[in-house]
Amino acid sequence: MKFKYLLFLSLCFGVSTVSAQSSFGRERHHLRLLQYEDSLNIFRQKLDSLLADSELSGAAKRRLLRERLGESEPGIEYNSIFLPPTFYKSVSRKNFSLDKTPTLLDKAMLNLYLSRPDLVVRTETQLERIGGTVDAEPIRIDHAPEIVDQVAPKAIEPDVAPVDVVILKPNFWAFTGDYYLQFLQNYVSSNWYQGGESNYSMVGAITLNADYNNKQKVKWDNRLEMKLGFQTSREDTRHSFRTSENLLRLTSKLGLQASKKWYYTAQVMGYTQFMRQWKSNSDELTTEFLGPFVMNISLGMDYNVLWLKKRLTGTIHLAPIAYNFKYVKRTILATRYGIEENKHQLHDFGSQFTIDLNWKFSDNISWKTRLYGYTTYERAELEWENTFTFQFNKWISTKLFVYPRFDDGVARIGNHGYWQLKEYMSIGFSYSF
Repeated sequence: MKFKYLLFLSLCFGVSTVSAQSSFGRERHHLRLLQYEDSLNIFRQKLDSLLADSELSGAAKRRLLRERLGESEPGIEYNSIFLPPTFYKSVSRKNFSLDKTPTLLDKAMLNLYLSRPDLVVRTETQLERIGGTVDAEPIRIDHAPEIVDQVAPKAIEPDVAPVDVVILKPNFWAFTGDYYLQFLQNYVSSNWYQGGESNYSMVGAITLNADYNNKQKVKWDNRLEMKLGFQTSREDTRHSFRTSENLLRLTSKLGLQASKKWYYTAQVMGYTQFMRQWKSNSDELTTEFLGPFVMNISLGMDYNVLWLKKRLTGTIHLAPIAYNFKYVKRTILATRYGIEENKHQLHDFGSQFTIDLNWKFSDNISWKTRLYGYTTYERAELEWENTFTFQFNKWISTKLFVYPRFDDGVARIGNHGYWQLKEYMSIGFSYSF
């Protein structure tokens, strides 16, 4: 019984001793791990401070690192910890020399050589044959951009530079016009069975427009028309040529807007002739400059025409109040133009209308018409000018001009009565701008 009790006590003491020893061993191992971790942290701090100096070369950094770690001469590098185990000569030299102090790394490598020589796979001489290590440049790793940086717009800072500010006044004026020069030649032999005579003719015209529109309420339209034409005739033995077209006319119209297309308008129109004209084979004068001169002043309203998809454009002027003035320099022309005999002037009042339209049938065919009427309720004047243009190209065109006129203020002549007619057709040069 005593033997069993003693055996039980021995076993308990043995177990407690083994437990104590194992517990002590674990605490000692844990302490060594803490010391190793502290040494690595210290080494990391020294290494970070060294690498932060960008002005030192790789060799200078290694030399300075050895001095900070207590090495007085070159030895093994700390990167050997992460390389396959290698036998270095400096480890045994420092551990077994009296005047040299081994480092922590030297002691660790000596412990490896003595305890596990089977793990050492190469020598320092083999590494020297292969060559030294290469200093790797630090690699910068950029973080991926945030989704906000990719989506959110970045403000663009404008370049600040001195700028010259130029203020332009609005231009309310528009200048347009057109001109043409037409020719016509007709040859008839002297023995032509139907008779007739040869002649040559030429007609030129210039139309200039200067229009003001301030895009609010005021319009001022101005038009200057000049036409002059000549023709030759064998039957007229007293004059080498005669005028077929002879017109100088100025129309000015000032409007104040009443609605979208209607304007209150005051219009002034005046016209005369360029040159003198005589009857065929006679010295009887029929017209001259300022003989006659006609001026018409009217007050009314204008309507802007913009029809047929802008192919038919123009204005319609209706004036219930109009003043008409007519003047001749020579009294011998008075009765020819409705002025009393031996007088130079005529004044009367009435109503007036003017229709100016331009119808563009196609790119090459157009019709320009002007219908003018004036009446004093005792006499009436009516003029209808029609110009049909056939445009072959930018420069060449053919024109057909038809001009009927009615005036019962002059004496009746033959079977024509109060009606008058002018017509011609020509081909030549034309240009618009």
